[in-house]
Amino acid sequence: QAVVVDQTMYISGQLGMDPASGQLVEGGVEAQTRQALVNMGEILKAAMCGYENVVKTTVLLADMNDFTRVNDVYKQFFTTNYPARAAYQVAALPRV
Repeated sequence: QAVVVDQTMYISGQLGMDPASGQLVEGGVEAQTRQALVNMGEILKAAMCGYENVVKTTVLLADMNDFTRVNDVYKQFFTTNYPARAAYQVAALPRV
């Protein structure tokens, strides 16, 4: 789920999937954003890092109109040193 190169960790894309069931969590974009960030947090924790160590994220949205709701969830996880971020609308996301 991540690769470390020269003391920099690159985390693969995280979806709002429940790790136990392998299914997208119910509750819409906010719940799925929260779960994706929780999943990322577990990867960070395994590397003895935290959200404050994240310097760049990329957000893929099914609907760009969800950006504000996603951003509101991001603010709960990234409280200082906000990472640089790019956001794109995409037609479909692979679940693999």
